[in-house]
Amino acid sequence: MHRQELLALLKRHKTHFVEEAGYVSRAIAFVEAHTDCFHRRLWPAHVTGSTWVVSPDRSRVIMLHHRKHDQWFQPGGHADGDADILRVALRETSEETGLPPSDVRLLSTDVFDVDIHTIPASERGPQHDHIDIRFLVEIDDSAGLPGSDESHDVIWVTLNNVSRYNNNRSTYRMVDKTRRMRSLYTHSMAG
Repeated sequence: MHRQELLALLKRHKTHFVEEAGYVSRAIAFVEAHTDCFHRRLWPAHVTGSTWVVSPDRSRVIMLHHRKHDQWFQPGGHADGDADILRVALRETSEETGLPPSDVRLLSTDVFDVDIHTIPASERGPQHDHIDIRFLVEIDDSAGLPGSDESHDVIWVTLNNVSRYNNNRSTYRMVDKTRRMRSLYTHSMAG
């Protein structure tokens, strides 16, 4: 994957969330304007990759308590110049959960969600935006989660409890998408 492939994925991504549709438009404009969009030193924004990790029955998701930001998030991180944002997202998932790549099952190469959020200024750099490209993956929830030194904790959380850990709008959006998938999954298993 490279910049043009990311643009094609973004242009193909459809959402019924108005806010996310706005993020997609902004992401397309930014990626088109910046050939170096995958580099973390690009201000005022850069592209990051993450995953929304669901259990096989879609009833639980992985949340990790990020050490640097002291908040609960889904796995993900900086591209550090890697233009294959899907590879970045999968690598970060494996690193942050402590699981081998073979335990992370990609459910679709299509974008699952797009979010743009602001990172406050710190000793690492000025305030900037992350243009976060999110993919959907599955991990067997019976497997242990070793975690890594990047997080205080990595846990499975039921969909109904995700807002206790992170109640921002983008997380709500991914929970809502998961509930819709779960409904389809439950219907297909019953039929």
